[in-house]
Amino acid sequence: MSLTRLLVATGNAGKLREYREMMSDLPVEWLTLKDVGLYGMDVEETGDTFVANALLKAQAYSQASGLPTLADDSGIAVDALNGAPGVYSARYAPTEAECRTKLLGAVAEVPTALRTARFVCLIALVVPDVVTMYTEGRVEGAISYEERGTNGFGYDPIFLLPDGRTMAELSSEEKNSISHRGRALKKLQPFVECLVRNA
Repeated sequence: MSLTRLLVATGNAGKLREYREMMSDLPVEWLTLKDVGLYGMDVEETGDTFVANALLKAQAYSQASGLPTLADDSGIAVDALNGAPGVYSARYAPTEAECRTKLLGAVAEVPTALRTARFVCLIALVVPDVVTMYTEGRVEGAISYEERGTNGFGYDPIFLLPDGRTMAELSSEEKNSISHRGRALKKLQPFVECLVRNA
């Protein structure tokens, strides 16, 4: 199968933008779920790990489209909450803003030194009849006391980096160079390049 077209299995515009920015040098046509008529298709995330959910989505969308497919499962794991919200990060509350508010409330009484957290991203790649693989990226930080910054999405405004800025206070270029998704994509990129060259 030739790897000239790649489906990014997400309805999240922020994730899609990050994929396109970070892999823009690859001679691949980036397709969305809408492009291939699968925008309304919902894959239930029944896995209890990021790996399981990323693979579920990549396999389901690849099978439905017949295309090589990238899918990720990502979230935030807070040590004081025993790793929660974890795989439930996107479903922690009805909206992104409510997710942030709920998480800030959950750690409101937690002292600064114990507010450690990490963003985790698992990206699965399924190329029909060729390969199924995944990579992981992580970034360590802490939960801030308030929202700061206007860039990014999800938990970015409350994820505090070691330099004192939140992820939402970074430029797109800065974020892509250090983010969990960026790190997972960097690990995946050589494999995608190899598949493109051998297409």
